[in-house]
Amino acid sequence: MAPQKTPETEPQADERSFFIDDAVPAAATKARPAASPPAHYHGHRDRLRDRFRDQGASGLADYELLELLLFRMLPRRDTKPIAKALIARFGSLSEVLGAPPHLLSEIDGIGEAAALDLKVVAAIGQRMLKGEIAARQVLASWKQVIDYCHAAMAFETREQFRILFLDKKNMLIADEVQQIGTVDHTPVYPREVMRRALELSASALILVHNHPSGDPTPSRADIDMTRTIVETGKPLGIVVHDHIIIGRQGHASLRGLQLM
Repeated sequence: MAPQKTPETEPQADERSFFIDDAVPAAATKARPAASPPAHYHGHRDRLRDRFRDQGASGLADYELLELLLFRMLPRRDTKPIAKALIARFGSLSEVLGAPPHLLSEIDGIGEAAALDLKVVAAIGQRMLKGEIAARQVLASWKQVIDYCHAAMAFETREQFRILFLDKKNMLIADEVQQIGTVDHTPVYPREVMRRALELSASALILVHNHPSGDPTPSRADIDMTRTIVETGKPLGIVVHDHIIIGRQGHASLRGLQLM
């Protein structure tokens, strides 16, 4: 006779199976989210990078170069309208990079981090231009001097008075901003200029300041101040080669205008 099954001998159901059985149907009823299609601007980014690789910067408009910069800063945004808005607001790529961060942040899509990144790019460009004149005879690299001063000062919102200190061979010793003033005036003290020149053992100077208005035409005060510095330097054997005024659209040389 077959032995009767008792509660002790009958196989016991594993209680874990109840949880598994309950869980599977619940999971099965969940619909998987549909995969999001790639953003429409991804193909545009690839095409723009290809154009830059094949043609260089000359093959791209200002706003397209700006787009290339913004790709990394704003990886999840369509940067084309942002780049165009920046150019429309400030006028050119150089003016975008020269704009202060608080104004850049007024553009929709440009936050504090992106504004700071743009200023880092501008600083790198200025450092590169400065490197071009640092190891050369400055008077023989006049275009590089103008390019550097323009990049450093043309889009500042307040006047800056900068001095390039040169040695006997007209090599750059130092480049310093001596004073920062208001939108239309910077106080300049000729004795302080010469004191600093003597500290650096400079033999010659190039004076530079900007006009935030954009017009580099020298004022009467600019001319008088330049002549005072020239006269102060003569007994000390310190020559003032030029006074350059930087504006957004160009520059003026007091030496070239025969005003010193």
